[in-house]
Amino acid sequence: MNLHIVALFKFNENYLMEAVELFQKLVRETRKEEGCLQYELIEDNEQKGTFFLIELWESVEHHNRHNGTDHLFEFRKILQKF
Repeated sequence: MNLHIVALFKFNENYLMEAVELFQKLVRETRKEEGCLQYELIEDNEQKGTFFLIELWESVEHHNRHNGTDHLFEFRKILQKF
């Protein structure tokens, strides 16, 4: 059974460039993972600084493995600064 996830992120305009760069790296690395069917970053057209991360995983197990990856750990570590 596939797993769908939509995550919402909001950033102050002062951090937008850094946030987008951080997300681009996460998306690039995550798309290489086994079981990742979709991983997209979408910016809200009406609310500047609001982003949606759209995820589709082959299974819960694949997503659980993703949660233990180095690139996600690094993403979360740097994201705390924003």
